[in-house]
Amino acid sequence: MIYIDTSTLLKLFIIDGQSVAVDHAIYRESSVIASPLTELEASVQLRGIYLGGGMGAARYDRTRGRLAETLATAPFVIRPLVNRIFSTAIVQHMKTTAHCRSLDRLHLAAMEEMGVSRLMTHDVRQAEAARELGYEVVMPGVE
Repeated sequence: MIYIDTSTLLKLFIIDGQSVAVDHAIYRESSVIASPLTELEASVQLRGIYLGGGMGAARYDRTRGRLAETLATAPFVIRPLVNRIFSTAIVQHMKTTAHCRSLDRLHLAAMEEMGVSRLMTHDVRQAEAARELGYEVVMPGVE
């Protein structure tokens, strides 16, 4: 079981040099946990690419559909967030020295609340904070 961050999930839809490694890594897992935060962040980033001219309307619609289909298909599992996620994120932030963005902190707090100890990410700062919290970090195509 592994939690997937948006930085890695999007590599399935916005192809780059690590996309094949991400695809292989995901389908070697028994379950890939995502949260509504992951889904929201991926949707927001895709819309930003579209609005910024990085993809046309038809491709944007197809990609949004593929995102929804992907997250509804094994090995992906969407788990709900709990109300205490914000207080967990604050506690984690205060006990670590590694700096990462607020949404990344919320992903790490979601992991703690879900009992997931492995993170698949391509965000270097988030990976550093996760390791400091004792999580195993997987970065397909980087390692």
